[in-house]
Amino acid sequence: MSDLPPAGNPQHTQAYPNPGMVLAAAPPPPGRLNWRRGLPLAGVIALIAVCGLGVLTYVGWEIGPLALTIGIVAAILPVPVLVFCFLWLDRYEPEPVRYLAFCFGWGACVATAIALVVNTVTSRLFAHWGLPDGVVAVLVAPFIEETMKALGPILLFAVRRRTYSGMIDAIVYCGLSATGFAMVENILYLGGHGYAEAASKNGPLAGATAVVAVFFARILMSGFAHPLFTSMTGIGLGVASRAPDRRVRWLAPLAGLIVAMMLHGTWNLMSTLAAQSQQMLIMLYGYFAVMMPIFLGMVGFALWLRGAEGRLTEREVGEYVRAGWFTPPEAAALSTLGRRLAARRWARRVAGDAGAKAMRAYQFDATRLALLRDGMRRGVGLEPDEVAETLAEERRLLAAIEAYRRVFTGRDPYAPRAVWDGRRYHVSFPDGTVRALDAPEQPVVPAPVVLVPAGPPPGQPLPGHPGPGAAGYGPSGAPFYR
Repeated sequence: MSDLPPAGNPQHTQAYPNPGMVLAAAPPPPGRLNWRRGLPLAGVIALIAVCGLGVLTYVGWEIGPLALTIGIVAAILPVPVLVFCFLWLDRYEPEPVRYLAFCFGWGACVATAIALVVNTVTSRLFAHWGLPDGVVAVLVAPFIEETMKALGPILLFAVRRRTYSGMIDAIVYCGLSATGFAMVENILYLGGHGYAEAASKNGPLAGATAVVAVFFARILMSGFAHPLFTSMTGIGLGVASRAPDRRVRWLAPLAGLIVAMMLHGTWNLMSTLAAQSQQMLIMLYGYFAVMMPIFLGMVGFALWLRGAEGRLTEREVGEYVRAGWFTPPEAAALSTLGRRLAARRWARRVAGDAGAKAMRAYQFDATRLALLRDGMRRGVGLEPDEVAETLAEERRLLAAIEAYRRVFTGRDPYAPRAVWDGRRYHVSFPDGTVRALDAPEQPVVPAPVVLVPAGPPPGQPLPGHPGPGAAGYGPSGAPFYR
């Protein structure tokens, strides 16, 4: 990694970099779109579009245009809330919008289309054999629906494994796929089983009343069901993303998928038994005694994971602090969302909108760097055919972080001029003297300070990676003072 040139120039220690130029200079993610990548992408987009159009056409033909319109409007209402919850969960290191949109579109269009075909054909086949329709709901629907909802995130994991940096990413991808699936399924229930059936018997007012009843039961009471089921597969994918063993990468998602099917089948079994026996107590007992505890436990687990991601970032960035790439306050400011928000406000105050934008990007890339380093510690990305890509990703993130921090470093008029060398601060006092001070146990400086040229990233040398002390591998050869 010693081939990375210093990013600064010691001859310009009194100059300010232009924020727009520095932001533009931040290295973009590797890879550019070409025809080899463009053709599969176009194929995926076409598949999603065709499946979505096919589902809407079929549902509209079955229930009529008015019921379809009512179903669409009612089914879309909870979607922004669910999507916001998943995006809020992923605030430490947000995923690319294109991958989030792919998972949502896959669940809404492809998964729904295939599940609709399989469930319909199987239902007619079972009816021909004299089997009750409840068998489809309990055995067939959980299998095909959970498989298809998970297939999109699994394909993304297989093709773009580096987009999965941890368990939260996997839960978000799977949750969005399930949200898209639930939205389209709710169109059929709200518009067809709700409005169309009631309106055909007792008029439009009865249809509207039925829509409200279905909305309360399927969305307000159990709108979490599909995301909860598929999040089990997300946990398996998250485990696989942090596992160096290829066997775990295969078995963990499969185990999560099986648990998702079991939860889904149990939910459908309770609904079927309650409907056939006319005993709603079965459904209420299953809802409050089984599903709600699992749902609340999953919410608590997700919140714990989000907090753990912040603590992991502070811990892993701490190693880069000792190598001179970050200062102790910068590492501490990455540990919680409250501290990150305070850092963005400070950056906006000292460097305007460009400073806030740079701080936001800096925090995201610092989190990605910490997750990458944690993965390397676990042995992820260190196979012979992966080492070069892993090291290139680390270099890219370090270079981007250095470019972003130049926008706001050294611009606070109320902070003394200071330099961090990886061990101590060198602070300029009003009398002109420069004194070396040890870092306090609790970081107290809320603003980044200037870095001197740093050594290589911390940790054990990797294949093709020089050990500590390699020359020429520093974030900045030029401190930018006021």
